[in-house]
Amino acid sequence: RTKTATVELSSKLEARGYASSALNGDIKQSQRERTIENLKKGKLDILVATDVAARGLDVERISHVLNYDIPHDTESYVHRIGRTGRAGREGDAILFVAPREKRMLNSIERATRQKIEMMELPSTEVINDKRIAKFKQDISDTLATEELGLFYQMIEQYQQEHNVPALEIAAALALLLQGNSPFLLQKRAKQKTDSDWEKSDSNRVKERGRGKGTDKGTDKGKERSKGQGKERVRTHRKELPLEEGMVRYRLEVGHIHEVKPGNIVGAIANEAGLDSQYIGRINIYDDYSVIDLPDGMPKDVLNDLKKVWVAGQQLRISNISKAPKSTKFSSRSKDRKKGKDTNKGTMRSKVSRKKPVRRK
Repeated sequence: RTKTATVELSSKLEARGYASSALNGDIKQSQRERTIENLKKGKLDILVATDVAARGLDVERISHVLNYDIPHDTESYVHRIGRTGRAGREGDAILFVAPREKRMLNSIERATRQKIEMMELPSTEVINDKRIAKFKQDISDTLATEELGLFYQMIEQYQQEHNVPALEIAAALALLLQGNSPFLLQKRAKQKTDSDWEKSDSNRVKERGRGKGTDKGTDKGKERSKGQGKERVRTHRKELPLEEGMVRYRLEVGHIHEVKPGNIVGAIANEAGLDSQYIGRINIYDDYSVIDLPDGMPKDVLNDLKKVWVAGQQLRISNISKAPKSTKFSSRSKDRKKGKDTNKGTMRSKVSRKKPVRRK
């Protein structure tokens, strides 16, 4: 399970534009050596590794160790954080800790004889400010080091031909460079504090206790159940049967990427040359979507759609069901592969509920 998780996590990081690679026991020695060499040369920035595969790694570029899963024993933790800050160098180790894992955190602190302090996640404003600053610095670096003669001529020609101010041309080029991925982050929900976690855990215990013996508790339980049902509508709604002549496909973009149905329809209509009226149902889930398209889509078109980017993600479209062969559609026919990817979002949910702490 851990080996598979390294590959899945690395793939998600790569899809978001990070230079990442997985390292686990299933990887051949030759590939392992090549991966580590790429890390040393700067071709890779992130290595997602199991405990066993990471032991003995000594790469000067490793500045941070992120403990994606909390280790089951203190010895493993010591080995993990030993990958950074080696030979007198400085390094940081960050640990994601869920409320139920605080006992293990206390054990780690006792073993290392060091207090691991709480780390605040950077706010949306801080991240956006850093992105803007980096963008400006990239412009300065390019102006100072790159040969721009050809591009000067092209921009000057465009300006004369279209009578467009240079500032507008520069803004258009910046947008072109950014692609479909939003440059600035949207504001997110407030991060829970220690007291928030303790209060929510306490409330859940109290609610269960009241629900057993009093009408008041029963009423609250019903209200809570109704509320939970509403929350799950978005990601757990039942998929309707396929219409005749349609095929169901999976797209690797979902709610967490802030995709909208219109984004998907527009991309597929443009790339496939398909009138939007022939595009069927679209269901958007946490980290993927499902769409119905006409049967008989050409293979070359589907291959092109795999490479299309929507909301910063490659669609990587894949066929997950076939339309029924018979002319009469039977409502009893089921999608054999329905629910195949039910645990795709498990890793993200696990991390999003954890709180990071830093050791210096």
